[in-house]
This record gives sequence, structure tokens and C-alpha cells, in this order.
Amino acid sequence: MSKLAILGGTPVRTEPFAVWPVISQEDRERLLSVFDSGKWWYGERVKEFEGKYAAFQDAKYGVSCANGTVALEVALLACGIRAGDEVIVPPYTFMATASAVLKVNAVPILADVDIDTCNLSPEDVERKITPRTKAVIPVHIGGLPVDMDAFRELAQEHKLALIEDACHSWGSKWRGKGTGAIGDCGVFSFQMSKNITSGEGGIMITDNEEIADTARSYTNCGRSKGGAWYEHHLMGSNLRMTELQAAILLGQLERLEEQTLRRERNAAYLDSLLWDISGISLIRNDPRATRRSYHMYIFRFLQEEWSGVSRGRFLEALQAEGVPCSDGYTIPLYKNPLFQQTGEGPRFCPISCPYHGQPVDYRNMVCPNAERICREACWIPQSVLLAEERDMADIAQAVIKIWEKREDLASA
Repeated sequence: MSKLAILGGTPVRTEPFAVWPVISQEDRERLLSVFDSGKWWYGERVKEFEGKYAAFQDAKYGVSCANGTVALEVALLACGIRAGDEVIVPPYTFMATASAVLKVNAVPILADVDIDTCNLSPEDVERKITPRTKAVIPVHIGGLPVDMDAFRELAQEHKLALIEDACHSWGSKWRGKGTGAIGDCGVFSFQMSKNITSGEGGIMITDNEEIADTARSYTNCGRSKGGAWYEHHLMGSNLRMTELQAAILLGQLERLEEQTLRRERNAAYLDSLLWDISGISLIRNDPRATRRSYHMYIFRFLQEEWSGVSRGRFLEALQAEGVPCSDGYTIPLYKNPLFQQTGEGPRFCPISCPYHGQPVDYRNMVCPNAERICREACWIPQSVLLAEERDMADIAQAVIKIWEKREDLASA
């Protein structure tokens, strides 16, 4: 192959990949109709989106809100999580999975992930369960459903709330049922990078009417179903979605199934092209995951195979060949400064939650699989998977080119 682009050669790819988000003329017209109506606030379009999205994920109820982070907070409150309770979460995830636990004055307990899937390990979760454990939040990383059979069994055995962080898994299914609708409830984000987006936004879905009604109250200033407008039953907040956001999401939802299937096909094709490269480890699929949404395409970079090339240098070379990519989460949650501090007083609450009865010290925590994935993971964004098969072949050609020229890259 020719010289690497990072060393002055010609890139494999010079054309840009798809722009995200995808916007149609129908989207513009739908948004203008909201502007012209003068009804921008929480109303009929929000209700329409909630119903359609819940149905898309095979759930009975949908409660929209301002973003995915507050959706997690509301889900915890609606499931009865209170101050001092322990909630088990993975360390390889966005900060909100753990910060939502802190926001309700509960205590995040970190359990390791599976090295081959990047998803929360049921075996390590079981080891971390104590009498204080009240919930577990598995995250469907990159859109790959976690082992929901194992987590449902654990939740039932130990009487735990099972809250799915489905913020990467719009359209994913486990045994034919949509993620987010398998546990007690599940939450989704519609932030700008997401596979369905309104810039910001979120939703909690569930088959449990009581959880749905409680969540609605928390997002709608503590009002209750059937109650008077100025009658407040819970200490809720104003976390509502607007009609403008709902209008955008309704258009996005119309395309989501086709886009999900396209990403899945392209990812499978890319898997087939990268399978035999010994320096690359692909994420293991599970046959019980009957659809996988792919918020990003993840593979692991096995540095020991690359003749001294680091992951950072590999990613620079891949970007130079025209392939968008990043290193994702570079540290596990417990190594963030928030979790490294210790002490007493308001500044450190709820890290040192007085209701827990003892301080939690995260400084010496080690989750070896999560730490290894943080060192090795390479992410390709979801929008790239909306291209054609020939574009996937370009990605593979770029990786193969760098693999075959790895000694040149290492010595440069």
C-alpha cells in the first residue's frame, strides 16, 4: 500500500462522511407549524411523541423530560431510591449514570464490565450486592444490549429496582423486546450526538403505570394525574419537554427504524472486513440481542500487536486517512476528580453521604476490565454507519493500511 497519510501519503478517503443530524423538508415544515401555532409549550405534540416512542421501544408508557440526565434522576426517584441507598453502576459510561445516583443522595457502587462487550458484568454486580443495595443500572454501551436475562434474575432474587440506561440504544432489542422496556423502567437521551436528537431532550419508558405516574409528577412540578393545576403532591421540578423539541423528534422517529437497520448492516459488514486483523479485537455480539442500534462502532486496539504504535498514534493515523474516530472514555468513572476527593462537610456531600453510615472511598478502586477498555477502545461515530458498503470498505482499507505500515508509523 502507499505511504501513510500521516507521513505525507495520499489518504484512503478524501470525501467526508454523512453530516449529522439528518434534516428533511418535512422536518422544517413540522417545526414551522409549531412556530405558527403559537403553542410552543408542553402539549399535544409532546404527548404524541411520548406515545409513539414508547410504542417503538415496546413500552406502555413514556414520560418525556429535558434531557437524559434528569430522566435517570427521575427514574431513580420513581423507583423509590432514597438517601443512603446503594445503586450499582458500571465505571465505563458517561458521568450521568453515576451523578444521577448522587443527585438523589444515594451511593453509586461501581462494578466491573465484561472485557468482550464493554457492558456491566452480572457476575461482578452480584459480588457487589449488600443489604443496602436497592437498584442496579446496566448501560447498553454503544447500543449493544446487556445480558438482561441475568440482570432480571439478579433483580428478582435480591429485590432490586432494574433501571436501564438506554441512552445509547434507541431501537435495540433483547429477545425481540425494546431496550428500556425490559427492566422496571429505562431512560433515553436525545442530546445532539444521539441517534435520534432534538439537541437536548430525554424520556423514561416503562410498563409500570405507577412508576410512570410518579415520574410524570416529578417532571411536572409535583402535580398528580387528575389533580388541580396548582395542587402539588411531590417535590417535583419543571423538567418538561417543549412542543418544538417534540416536533423535531417526531420527524427523527420516522427515520429511526430504517437508520437503525442500516447502521446494523454496515457494522456487520465492517466486522467481516476487520475480523482477521490480529491487532484489533471486535465487540462480541450476543444472539439474544435481536437488534443493535450502534450509537458508535467500538473495537479494541491491542497495542502489544502493533510494533510499538500507541492507540493515540493509531487514531491520529486513522483520522489522517479520512476516518472519524476517537478514544471515547479514557478513564473509568471512579478516577474522575469528583470521586477522588475525600472529606466531610457540604462540599463533599453526597460522596460522603451521612445517611449511608460510612464514607465511600473510591481512590483505591480498581475495575481491571474497565481500565483496560479505557486504554484500548476506539470509537467510530454512529453517523459514519449511515453511509454505504463501499464507505465501510474505505474504513477497513484505512485500518489495514495502518496495520501493514505499523513499523513505519512506529519509527516515524
